[in-house]
Amino acid sequence: MNILLLGSGGREHALAWQMKQSKHCEHLFIAPGNAGTAECGVNVSIAASDFQGIRKLVMEEDIHLVIVGPEEPLVKGIHDFFLADPVLHKIPVVGPVQAGAELEGSKDFAKAFMKRHSIPTAAYQTFAKDQLPQAKKFLRTLSPPYVLKADGLAAGKGVVIPTSLEDADRELDEMLGQAKFGDASAKVVIEEFLKGIELSVFVLTDGKTYKLLPSAKDYKRIGDGDTGLNTGGMGAVSPVPFADEKFLKKVEERIVIPTVKGLIADGIDYKGFLFIGLMNVNGDPFVIEYNVRLGDPETEVVIPRIQTDLVELFFATGKGKLSTIDLKIDPRTAVTVMMVSGGYPGDYEKGKVINGIENVQDSFVFHAGTTKKDHSIVTAGGRVLAITSFGANIKEAREKSYRSLGEISFDGAYFRRDVGLDLLSD
Repeated sequence: MNILLLGSGGREHALAWQMKQSKHCEHLFIAPGNAGTAECGVNVSIAASDFQGIRKLVMEEDIHLVIVGPEEPLVKGIHDFFLADPVLHKIPVVGPVQAGAELEGSKDFAKAFMKRHSIPTAAYQTFAKDQLPQAKKFLRTLSPPYVLKADGLAAGKGVVIPTSLEDADRELDEMLGQAKFGDASAKVVIEEFLKGIELSVFVLTDGKTYKLLPSAKDYKRIGDGDTGLNTGGMGAVSPVPFADEKFLKKVEERIVIPTVKGLIADGIDYKGFLFIGLMNVNGDPFVIEYNVRLGDPETEVVIPRIQTDLVELFFATGKGKLSTIDLKIDPRTAVTVMMVSGGYPGDYEKGKVINGIENVQDSFVFHAGTTKKDHSIVTAGGRVLAITSFGANIKEAREKSYRSLGEISFDGAYFRRDVGLDLLSD
């Protein structure tokens, strides 16, 4: 079949690489794609949120299945656009309708959903920009550190965790009073801080049933030892050692099942991924956030572990027949490490020539922010490459990834050196 994948990051390269191996994949188009996806299919210079451009492409190339990678087109209603079209409505789309995408599009919506369906999460209140005094008053009922979240989409940078009341007040002034994150912080969710270990659980659902995908842990901060600014993610590990069968059973019973049932009860036909950001608090799971697509760089460790034909999995999801698919997972461990541009997540330069990718033998190199220029692959974003390796355990997988990193270079390249170290047993 002819397949269209929307997006341009490391997540999309991992998905494209896996789908290309399917016997069902005849032609794969990626819009807009990157230098890595160009080796899996045909890149098309159409933005993932250009609905009319996408419609034209789908008609011209006789597309049979659409996979939506990033959150923006989902929040803007790409699935609804297809459903409302007299021709496109029969084409399965993997990605929720706009009402379901609000789980990521609005932190307040997500918290209200969790409260309504008795899903464990941190206590919270939401405040608009004309409620700054009330927001500061609520802060004083909490203990530090404080969790402040921009309600809307903020490219993964809308969460701040001040450690003092003074800093929290200043952040509130900037977020609500000065629109630090633009329209995204027109409302701010203030939460109690949950102390524990973070991880992510991924669910694929067709709106009726679901499949629990492998767990993963990512590394958000730029510096070793989880120091410095938050980023889109500097590396990831799957599976997560502390997410044992007992813990995952709690996740399934207390979070996954109530979430899927809650979507049905709310009349939301949800076909796609649920990325559930969790905090393990003394063995009990609490939801930090929902995302309505796969995470990045978690995709780069989760997708390679899926042994079931990915196209069959996606087509069954879109058709509401996920229960007919047997999900098989590679038992090995996967570790990915991000190579990023110098200066990221602040200002950085683009167009740096990348050398040595062809020398990598024992790892997968997934392109995140790359493009082709004058027959060379050059940097085109903050996060540039994800180097993923398999191993019998975390130690073996991470050693392979770091060995492969040594083969690749570009001016200003930076990566964390401690991905997975905190999960190694003594």
